[in-house]
Amino acid sequence: MFYFKVRFYKTLLALLFLLSWISVGNAQSKKYIIHTVAFYNFENLFDTINDPDTYDEEWTPKGTQKWTYDKYQIKLSNLARVLAEIGSSENPDSPTFIGGCEIENRAVLEDLVKEPKIIDKEYGIIHFDSPDKRGIDVALLYQKKKFQPTSFSNIPLYLYKKGNSQTEEVLEKTEDITDDKPQVNTKNYRVYTRDQLLVTGFLEGEEIHIIVNHWPSRSGGEKKSSPYREAAGLLNRKIIDSLQQINPEAKIITMGDLNDGPYNKSVKIGLGAKAKKASVPEFGIYNPFEEMAQKGLGTIAHRDAWDIFDQIMLSETLIRSDFSSYRFWKAGIYNKSFLIQNSGQYKGYPLRHSVSEIGFSDHFPVYIYLIKQK
Repeated sequence: MFYFKVRFYKTLLALLFLLSWISVGNAQSKKYIIHTVAFYNFENLFDTINDPDTYDEEWTPKGTQKWTYDKYQIKLSNLARVLAEIGSSENPDSPTFIGGCEIENRAVLEDLVKEPKIIDKEYGIIHFDSPDKRGIDVALLYQKKKFQPTSFSNIPLYLYKKGNSQTEEVLEKTEDITDDKPQVNTKNYRVYTRDQLLVTGFLEGEEIHIIVNHWPSRSGGEKKSSPYREAAGLLNRKIIDSLQQINPEAKIITMGDLNDGPYNKSVKIGLGAKAKKASVPEFGIYNPFEEMAQKGLGTIAHRDAWDIFDQIMLSETLIRSDFSSYRFWKAGIYNKSFLIQNSGQYKGYPLRHSVSEIGFSDHFPVYIYLIKQK
């Protein structure tokens, strides 16, 4: 009797081992197509030419930044290095999509995509001039061999200082250090800020919608300027709602420099973004960067405090567990050592531009991966 029991348990263990080996083997044999989606605040990507219609005088050879052709070329090379490497820990290819902000015009993007480090990726450009009086815009770069845009539009955000306003009067003496100060039309009190860029197209046969944002700054202080960003969040939600009304299964990515963290009203209430996948309702939005913020990670530093202003969020349709079509895999902040200031007062901060040194940006870029089973 004892012999048969021993033999039975040995057989059972062998069977369990075999089943486990088959399961692991099947998991390892699964292969996925992967795409990186990135966002980067290019921080003052200006050419050297004075545009009479915008406030760009400081970014000229005679301006306060002493912005010369040679400095501009270094800036382009630095940005291209970053764009070529974002997300390379899991995907050796450069990002399929790159959302960007603080871009003066289309010409600087045309120069950027011709940089040797990324020219072979053949990035297409989608860009509109926005009403921002500094002349800075948002844009989307995309690999033309992987994504085919079918439509794109710039959606204005209407804000007013007073009168028939969507927001309260908030332009007071600045509490935060920023060169991104909104300008006000003295006739109708409209506050000029960036449009929201909506791009629709097909990623290897699957329709994807991407919204690129650069929400109003914290000039005047976080609390007083919050209504501006709350209005931006509501506009973003309205765009998403419109897409979902047309197609309830729409796959939507919204990303940008929001000038707010994942926990602020503009994101939590305006967009209704959730930190955990299990909490995301149908038609809801998932924000993978909220849990990173809770861990103390950041994309921008101010007064030795870190925050995640740069975020990429996804519709519920992109976080489902079926990988027969493109789904979200994971997210990250690209903060390699060469992007970090290694000395001085701002040691540990993002290595930004100064008059004496051409850095990268005062923000770290962020990224997510989309994957699909082959």
